[in-house]
Amino acid sequence: MQVAMAEHEIDKMMVRAGRPDGGGGSPESSRSERLIAAAIFVASFLYLCLFRRATWIDLDEGIILQGAQRILDGQVLYRDFFSFFTPGSYYLLAFVFRVFGDSYLVAHTLVAVVGAGFSPVTYLLSRRVCGRQASLLVTGLMTITTLPLRFVILHNWDSTLWVCATLYCAVRLLETSSTKFAFMAASLASLTVLFEQSKGAGLLLGLAVGFMIVALYGQGPNIFNRRHLTVIGLGLLWPLLITFVYFATQHAVGEMLKSWFWPLQHYSAANRVPYGYDNMSEQDRQDIFGSGSLAMRLFMKLIFSPHAWIPYLPLFAVALLIRLLLSRNAGALWKREWSYYVLLSASISGFLLSVVVARADDFHFMYLQPVFFLCLAWLLDGRNVRSTFFVRISPVIGFLLSMSLLAAGAEALFQTRSQNPAATRRGAISTPRRDEVIPYIQAQTFPTERMLVYPYQATYYYLTQTYSPTSFEYYQPGMHTPEQVQEMLSQITKSPPRIVLYEPSFMRRVPTSWPNTPEVALAVDPIASYLAQNYRACLTLQSSTSWNFLLMVRKDWLCPDTRK
Repeated sequence: MQVAMAEHEIDKMMVRAGRPDGGGGSPESSRSERLIAAAIFVASFLYLCLFRRATWIDLDEGIILQGAQRILDGQVLYRDFFSFFTPGSYYLLAFVFRVFGDSYLVAHTLVAVVGAGFSPVTYLLSRRVCGRQASLLVTGLMTITTLPLRFVILHNWDSTLWVCATLYCAVRLLETSSTKFAFMAASLASLTVLFEQSKGAGLLLGLAVGFMIVALYGQGPNIFNRRHLTVIGLGLLWPLLITFVYFATQHAVGEMLKSWFWPLQHYSAANRVPYGYDNMSEQDRQDIFGSGSLAMRLFMKLIFSPHAWIPYLPLFAVALLIRLLLSRNAGALWKREWSYYVLLSASISGFLLSVVVARADDFHFMYLQPVFFLCLAWLLDGRNVRSTFFVRISPVIGFLLSMSLLAAGAEALFQTRSQNPAATRRGAISTPRRDEVIPYIQAQTFPTERMLVYPYQATYYYLTQTYSPTSFEYYQPGMHTPEQVQEMLSQITKSPPRIVLYEPSFMRRVPTSWPNTPEVALAVDPIASYLAQNYRACLTLQSSTSWNFLLMVRKDWLCPDTRK
């Protein structure tokens, strides 16, 4: 009782002294900190809105976009079209389209809202053990480099927002022992699972380990009691219950569960890459880093340098967790900070495990950058976790890493200023280079027509308002099973589309993007063989990414007008 009263008095003293972050006190107790957090959200949203129309027509973006469109058309996920993601992203985007309109701009505005949500959470969590200046610096660097480097609709981004919200509520639970925050943290963790199952599993594992350590070492509240566990159970259950009831009414529970566990057998094997893999081919690496003047080559290395060091930030959390378990300070002030570091380090360790198990390339680390950048804040200004050596060199580390991130952020912003406008059926967009595919396809097809984009570019379906003739939006060799390939082929032959967009060089890029792909999957492609036998090539169209697509038509049709 006396210790608790002492901690309470220390917190009040810190607030009165203008240090709401001191000694484990919450920044939310300060009006100025609340205003700063709100201002960060608004400023982040306005900044991210600069990227809403810019696109390089990402390979993966169309998966969620087209899936949401199918739902709006009355189809049911898993029953009517395939996905191995949990359903959250699809139904959230479909809801947003239903309320605000079905357009590319609306989808990217949602991305801006999600990205803006990262910023105040990163600030408030880091502010608990870091000064205001360091917290603002890290939050700003995170904002200009996280989403702008891949500003696309993906399940990775909205699931990260639920992760941030869950961690915030978990820290508040640690500070207050309130059942309200226990219920909120559990509910948000359950939602994370429903938006990305691997990330949700890592979150649940990390939080469970973190709270268990805190309880066993007696350095914080023990939530493993009947009252808290009941509330946590209810929070975990209700999102899953609603999901199961919905898919049960659609007669799709079996397909749903099969799809949720499908990645355990198929995704990880095909997508396994070395730690921090950069997804670049040797030709790309030569073009970017091996040409131009020495100054330009050095500048390009600076721009791409965050991809090299960000994957190693979570390793600091693992090392910190081990250190915290080996040495504990008995002071009341340090006790609160110790529990904070343990909980978040354990959570980050859980996320690291989920990334390594799924796909450990540089982008999958960047999807969790709002959380991993807490490690950067601790390195620069974290109290009671830095050695004297780190305290001395932190200004140098901060300067070098800031230059690296500022260069990457500036390059991303510059890309939005040098774009080519294009009109699509889903609204105006801008691309880094002129895209020949979209205007031509829109001139030769009618809205809702079924055409085949093969093997992998579902974004063209959404932008041109066309649909795949199959229940699959794309084909990735080595990941999709032979049975699924035959299912695609059967659906194509049953209702052959009039037009096909075929990208023949895609298979040559597979060893770079998915180096673990079995050779046998590349040697045999029955769908490509079917297209060669039943379709004729009419012309080549270049995408904004300089990929060459063959426009093909059925052999019983004449080639369309090839004038562009």
